[in-house]
Amino acid sequence: MDSNKRELIIGAHMPIGGGFARVPRETVEIGGNAFQIFPHNPRQWQPKLPSEDDVVHFLRDVKKYNLNPENFLCHAGYLINIASPKEDIWEKSVELLLIEMKICAKLGIKYLNIHPGSHLGLGEKEGIERIAKALDIVMEKEKDVHIMLENVVKKGGNIGYRYSQMREIIALCRYEDRIGLTFDTCHGYDAGYDITKEEGIKGLLEEIDKEVGLKRLKFIHLNDTKNELGSNKDRHENIGLGYIGEKLDVILSNPIISSLPLLLETPGDNPEHAEDIAKVKQIWERIQRVK
Repeated sequence: MDSNKRELIIGAHMPIGGGFARVPRETVEIGGNAFQIFPHNPRQWQPKLPSEDDVVHFLRDVKKYNLNPENFLCHAGYLINIASPKEDIWEKSVELLLIEMKICAKLGIKYLNIHPGSHLGLGEKEGIERIAKALDIVMEKEKDVHIMLENVVKKGGNIGYRYSQMREIIALCRYEDRIGLTFDTCHGYDAGYDITKEEGIKGLLEEIDKEVGLKRLKFIHLNDTKNELGSNKDRHENIGLGYIGEKLDVILSNPIISSLPLLLETPGDNPEHAEDIAKVKQIWERIQRVK
């Protein structure tokens, strides 16, 4: 291989039905070398902890398929809202987030991705304070796991659609050295970041660097979008079929973005994700040939 050419770190959100042990093998089968998983059923408050046998087989196959755990990401469940003004929901969210971190630690997964949350009308300042308070609690109790804050769209009291909000969260946290970022291309485009243009990506990365430092950017959720720029809708589309479309080559041409793990959350399951990964690799090969 040409020394100037490099392999993408790429994968998809993988199913865990029946156990975590299936994930490494299926990741490789769909053409991946990285993955994202839920630590449990994302629509339940009561998580099922993995069995020792499942953990052993998972860790064995991580080694068997020569996968790098630095490229693994867990995604927090949908019910968690650590910005919630409702005390019962906030407390349940903190409790569940801590259990998810413990599952990550058990699986040897260093990174847990979370949407910062929604203040539900309470106000941005109060929501940010509740997020930081929750993160301090869980990160004090589970020291092996890093939290990745994911950008979102501006709707429903969401916090995290601008990086100034991420800066405010991080500034209030005692364990800021263990807080990083995931950039979701669908969410970003829908929130008004025109990442189909070089200057749009340049502006995004400059904003991240100015507000929190580019070193915090650890993962990319590589998704196309069903909606127009600035729609604030958050509806993912398969690679090449949405409004980002053929302009994905602009995103992949950026050396900062293309050096990070690219994790797909596009519609469908393993067969569709295999197709999407193949599309991304074809685009990447074209970019590499031009260089």
